[in-house]
This record gives sequence, structure tokens and C-alpha cells, in this order.
Amino acid sequence: MAGRNQFVVPQFLDVEAKIIGPITARQFIIFLVILLIEFILYRVFLSLALQLVVGLPVLALGAIFAFFKVNGLPFHFLLLNIIQTMRKPSLRVWDKTLSDADIRVFMLPAEVAAPPPPETKSPIERGRLSELTLVVNTGGSYNPED
Repeated sequence: MAGRNQFVVPQFLDVEAKIIGPITARQFIIFLVILLIEFILYRVFLSLALQLVVGLPVLALGAIFAFFKVNGLPFHFLLLNIIQTMRKPSLRVWDKTLSDADIRVFMLPAEVAAPPPPETKSPIERGRLSELTLVVNTGGSYNPED
């Protein structure tokens, strides 16, 4: 047992880091956006009655997005899943127009063409190799054409 390495396995990977008390970064950003929207609504609707009618639902929606969880996942995942489900067709129909013989033809393995042989470079002749070695060893000061 002494020769085995032991590694620490991270746990709680799905827990978001808290930045301000019990509030995570995602919740903080959601509330910043909601407060900005509320401020814009306050500047547009100067009437307190209109502010309450329009602002309270926006604040409630922001709180739902920030804190409400369904099956341990944030609410926006539920909303995205609902949208994806609505976009997919709910009824799937299998239209079998191919015969069994046609299907057997498609099941045959496709013939794969052999790849072309790799290109080979001509070997460097001995004299040229020794000249290149001298150029590299002398740091470029040796010039074979001199």
C-alpha cells in the first residue's frame, strides 16, 4: 500500500461559489439586472401606481430566476427545457418505404479505397549533409558556396 499514490477527488462540483453571504455570482448578476430594469421603469413611469403594477411582476420574475430551483437546477434550465420541448415535434411517424432487400444493400460494408502511398523524399547525399552540419555547428558563419 505504501507505493500507491493517493489523489484527492473533488466533491460538490455542482455547488456554486458564494460571493456575498448566501448569494452566488449568478444570483447577484440577476438582481443587478433586475434593479437596473426597475430603475428604468421608475424613470419612465413616474406614477407610483404604474410603478407597482409593472415593477412588482418584474421583481417577482427576477426573484424566481435567481432563487427558485426545480429538481435542484436553476429555474432558467426548466424554461430552456420547455422551449426545446415545444420546438420538437411531439408525434413521430415511421414511414417505411424501403423494402427489406433495400435495407440489406445499405447494411453492406462500403468499400474503402486504399490511401495513396506516402510521398518519400530523396535521401540527402553525404556531401550535402556534411555541409549542412558545418553550417549548423558554426552558427551560420560557414558558407558552402565560398
